[in-house]
Amino acid sequence: MSTNIAWTDEVWNPTTGCAKVSSGCKNCYAEGVANRFWARQYPEVDGRPRRFTDVQCHPDRLERPLHWTKPRRVFVNSMSDLFHEDVPDEFIDRVFDVIALAEKHTFQVLTKRPERMRDYVKRRIEERPFYMVPWPLPNVWLGVSVEDQETADARIPELLATPAAVRWVSLEPQLGPVDLTYVDHINALYPDWVGGKGGGTGAPHPLLDWVVQGGESGAKARPFDVQWARDMRDQCEHEMVPYFLKQLGAKPYSEWERAIGSTPFAEVRRNELTLKSRAGADESEWPEDLRQCRAWPKVPS
Repeated sequence: MSTNIAWTDEVWNPTTGCAKVSSGCKNCYAEGVANRFWARQYPEVDGRPRRFTDVQCHPDRLERPLHWTKPRRVFVNSMSDLFHEDVPDEFIDRVFDVIALAEKHTFQVLTKRPERMRDYVKRRIEERPFYMVPWPLPNVWLGVSVEDQETADARIPELLATPAAVRWVSLEPQLGPVDLTYVDHINALYPDWVGGKGGGTGAPHPLLDWVVQGGESGAKARPFDVQWARDMRDQCEHEMVPYFLKQLGAKPYSEWERAIGSTPFAEVRRNELTLKSRAGADESEWPEDLRQCRAWPKVPS
């Protein structure tokens, strides 16, 4: 299914449905879509209309990527979380089997349940027969979705413990300032000189390969401080990690200080940005210093 998401070309939903786990889920876009359409699209569950929390697997959708002829970036599960506890390991196996076969495509996976992702990937590596394709799969980007420093501290270390060809973070909707150089006492952007991807060879490699950032969209969107974008851009540039600013959201603002008379004190004023794009996704409307901030990860050859 085609999409307007700036960092991907296609969405593929082998599973649908999810449950809220943190404040970033409050105004879930996928839940809004489900509430509008699922009662008509899906059969009832236990004699009632299907709810968004009714997670379902769709075997009939598994082979779709195998029929796409043009290579593309594919976002896996815009309407669910592949590592939700109600998705059986056996079905996740089938999803990754298709990904392995569809090697000309790049699959982008995001989760808010990184502990299960870490355990699953490590198990696949340990149990993989010697004659099968190597893990981690080279055409899979594994990432976590975070919204503030607390969720960054909780989820990013689990991601860093997960073997992956590309590790990335989606900081959307961002709800507060985030410092990726100090995530649970780890600099998640700093080159790994010792272990991890560096393999102990002394070759530097950032722990994170890509950072995507965005404000919240929708009628109930929460504010996004434009300074958060500048701070994240600068963090990534300093450590040479590709940074992708997706959108400023529906309620971007900037703050500035104004002197109070002749006193040495100042008051902070908030200036809300008025944008034509409802999601704040039109780069031409952004502050000039934030335009052209859409870099892509360096994919291993």
